[in-house]
Amino acid sequence: MPILTTDKQQFLLDGELFRILSGAIHYFRVVPEYWRDRLWKLREGGFNTVETYVAWNIHEPKEGQFAFEGIADLVRFIAIAGELGLHVIVRPSPYICAEWEFGGLPAWLLADPGMRLRCYHQPFLDKVDAYYDVLLPKLVPLLSTNGGPIIAMQIENEYGSYGNDKKYLKYLEHGMKNRGIDVLLFTSDGPGDFYLQGGMVEDVLATVNFGSRVQESFDKLGEYQQDQPLMCMEYWNGWFDHWGEQHHTRDSEDAARVLDDMMAAGASVNAYMYHGGTNFGFYNGANFGEEKHQPTITSYDYDVAISESGDLTDKFYKFREVISKYVELGPLNLPEPIKKKTYGSVTLTEQAPLFASLDMLSVPVERTCPETMEQLGQDYGFILYSTRVIGPIAASRLNLQDVHDRALIFLNGEYKGTIERNNKNHDVLLDIPAEGATLDILVENMGRINYGPYMKDPKGITEGVRLGQQFLYHWTIRPLPLDDLRKLVYQESSVKQEQPTFYKSSFQVDEAADTFLALSGWTKGVVYVNGFNLGRYWEIGPQQTLYIPAPLLREGANELIIFELHGCNEPVVKLQDSAVLG
Repeated sequence: MPILTTDKQQFLLDGELFRILSGAIHYFRVVPEYWRDRLWKLREGGFNTVETYVAWNIHEPKEGQFAFEGIADLVRFIAIAGELGLHVIVRPSPYICAEWEFGGLPAWLLADPGMRLRCYHQPFLDKVDAYYDVLLPKLVPLLSTNGGPIIAMQIENEYGSYGNDKKYLKYLEHGMKNRGIDVLLFTSDGPGDFYLQGGMVEDVLATVNFGSRVQESFDKLGEYQQDQPLMCMEYWNGWFDHWGEQHHTRDSEDAARVLDDMMAAGASVNAYMYHGGTNFGFYNGANFGEEKHQPTITSYDYDVAISESGDLTDKFYKFREVISKYVELGPLNLPEPIKKKTYGSVTLTEQAPLFASLDMLSVPVERTCPETMEQLGQDYGFILYSTRVIGPIAASRLNLQDVHDRALIFLNGEYKGTIERNNKNHDVLLDIPAEGATLDILVENMGRINYGPYMKDPKGITEGVRLGQQFLYHWTIRPLPLDDLRKLVYQESSVKQEQPTFYKSSFQVDEAADTFLALSGWTKGVVYVNGFNLGRYWEIGPQQTLYIPAPLLREGANELIIFELHGCNEPVVKLQDSAVLG
């Protein structure tokens, strides 16, 4: 395969002038059966390269236990890209942002309360080294210098938005090179003084990330780096959504105009995203802005060229039209369309209330004070804190210090209210009778922060619990990762539940096709299809459906489980042939 180099303001591929036209597709957000479809469409859009992040938490979910199969089969994804004639840019930083849980860092790092992230802190570097010892040897045979499709790799991601530890960045650079990474290395940062000063590495190509103001952005880069190729490593042609916000869209004409400006300037570009995909399971990240925690929705559609379910949007055609002005493109040759079907309504007739099912889901531990998920070896999902409160106590305010992120409060099994991380002025008051009462606090991890100064984001109750001014002690704690629901025992029931409950049913499929689960009348929870965690839903939107790719279905009976936290109008859902994202 040809080797990418630079010569002053140009990229060269085996000595010939070359412009990188790349689009971002994250293998971990797309079921493997659809990798070829999405990459094929990228190529047909006029692009010659695919870029992907590498999510550390996908590959080392437990310390020392590595996964590179299924949706984590990075090597296969890169190989398919190569088979389709695409070059590959890999961004294997310890940190990726990407609106992905904890920016791709594994949750178990936070089990050490003294851990320092993304800096020259030896305990952190030791973890990175152990990870790189496994990851990078898998990528070396795929480098263009060894005949593979990988032409460039990133050292760290938007580091100037976080820190200025150049010793740390150099450590990562040397760690990559010492493990055989000999393709072009680069950094990427925002086009501002602050970002470039902190994120650039001496003798390493710097690229910039932006969504508009092309000349201004490249001019700023030019103040710090001369006689090097111009590249926008992340052209934000769409955007992502947080729960409770409006769905973000961007006009395709405007997005195409900015792409045209970049190409007219002779620059290379990576469209971020080109196909967004889905935050399956509990892998959505969160931001912290306006003094509040902002979890990202399950869909990562991003309003870009290829929709979450693989449809070509207007941006696909507009971008192809722009590229055709600068590159000779052949006739459009697309793969067979992926079918979408409506399977109708499904009534969930079986129930398993959470509090009656605890012994099937977890093993309790006893602690004097509440401990976080990470302290108990848990990564994602929910955690339940229970204690006995002596009485009598007149109505007093329950105070959680601090809750990350959302707690449902029960007294003697009766729901008393919700305390959220963002709502410090809640009105949950508890009146404890003379005989005392059992207090249960069910906390949901809504996604660790993936960007900015508050990334050190342990989950659960992080300090303590007070009733009025008095701390409560001696807790029974149950980690509830909800990663295996096979032991649950269900009963046929039509009783309307007011507490967290698992609802179960099955639906018939004559031909597997993509479909979308509509949850009108449901409040908040998680959905599983045939044991696969599709992700979260929440009535506050903007997202109103969950995407179910056809490979998750099978002909005949398919199992559907919904874990609903609050209750539903009626236990009915609809499987339809189109998405509702807001």
